[in-house]
Amino acid sequence: MSGRAVLAFACAYMPYAALLLSVAVQLPPFFASQLGLGLAAGAAFGVVRLIDIPVDPVLGLLIDKTRSPIGRYRPWMIAGAPIMMLALYMLYQAKPGIDETYLVIWLLVIYLGMSIQLVAGNAWASTLAASYTARSKIFGAMLGMGVVGAVLALVIPVVAAKLGQDEVHGMRAVGWFLFGLVPASTAIALLRTPERAAEPDRAKRFGLADYVALLSRGNVLRILVADFCVTMGPGWMAALYVFYFRDSRGLGLTAGNLLLALYILAGLFGGPAAAWLANRISKHRALIVTTTLYSLALILIPLLPKGQSLPFVLPMFCLGALATGFVVMVRAITADVGDELRLEGGRDLIGLLYAVTSATTKAASALSIFVSYALLSSIGYDARPHAANGPAQVHGLELIYITGPIVFVMLGGAAFLGYKLSAERHAEIRRQLEARDALLAEQLGVDGVTASPGAPLVTGP
Repeated sequence: MSGRAVLAFACAYMPYAALLLSVAVQLPPFFASQLGLGLAAGAAFGVVRLIDIPVDPVLGLLIDKTRSPIGRYRPWMIAGAPIMMLALYMLYQAKPGIDETYLVIWLLVIYLGMSIQLVAGNAWASTLAASYTARSKIFGAMLGMGVVGAVLALVIPVVAAKLGQDEVHGMRAVGWFLFGLVPASTAIALLRTPERAAEPDRAKRFGLADYVALLSRGNVLRILVADFCVTMGPGWMAALYVFYFRDSRGLGLTAGNLLLALYILAGLFGGPAAAWLANRISKHRALIVTTTLYSLALILIPLLPKGQSLPFVLPMFCLGALATGFVVMVRAITADVGDELRLEGGRDLIGLLYAVTSATTKAASALSIFVSYALLSSIGYDARPHAANGPAQVHGLELIYITGPIVFVMLGGAAFLGYKLSAERHAEIRRQLEARDALLAEQLGVDGVTASPGAPLVTGP
């Protein structure tokens, strides 16, 4: 694929990344403070994420089995867009006085739409980039476009504040932005991206024993542990970000949003930098390096002077670049392990593999909000606007904010100590897969190959 085609495909990740950040950073304080639900909003977000976890493995199996005239992945991307749009309207345009039931229902709907887009998009990406190095690049491009969407979502409330609008109107503007971004970015990706032929599904039905066998494999377990931990750490920080920078660092909403925008924008550097590093020292070592540096940089945050945003600029940029780096590595490693599974088992389970990693992401996202808000509640912290929290509550907030992310991110890197699927081993796996696929192509001819109009066919797994 050309660079332009890769960027067109990566557009589909923009609304997901923007919404993922907004749901983690903006929506919990919005419902807790502005709409009056209090810290009970954290429990709602956590419970919904846990309820939603079984959805992803089911989606993965359905996607792997899909055969349609427009491809395997396009129908799912098309289906996910309107689901997200409906939930976006109901959440971001919610009125004061809504209860936890309202929040739970529409969070379930929006997470369903996000799951469909993410599982289908990640599985599709793994078929577009077949080589060890190319996968780092395409997942880096997806994270890079996601950065653009996330930064725009963060900047909108800042612009609204400059125009004299309050926080509620700023959040409603974010909702309308996402509402328009979902169909536009999805359409660009669908129209410009080709698909490889889907192999005939001759395998037996995937049952409980197959799930157990899949989840008991060492490399799959490494991915799940790493994905959980590198999601849990930044998610923990995101859930407490507004409270920490307001009450501990003494920064206003505008300064806090600009620093967070810088953190996200740094991903434009961090994604390519991590791909470059991975192609020189291997992906798993790049993951270990980025998680270690992230934890060391995080230690600096409590040492910086209060009430000044400038000293936070460089540390926040470094943290954002490193966080994007280890997400890119986990996604790219997952695609490599998918090749290993297909060679050994004779069945393409990449959709299911991304589904189970999406499930761990959801579990981490749920627990990051649920646990961090529960800890705040246990120390008597008051999340309401202009609440008077004492020194004990602020100090507790500071300890909670910094400790959890360091522990989890370091564990995420440690999960790949002793990992054996090197670039050389993956090249051999690809050689064997391509030989087998060439034989299959001779049997099938060109029947069943789908591609978007005018797009070249892609040789993939």
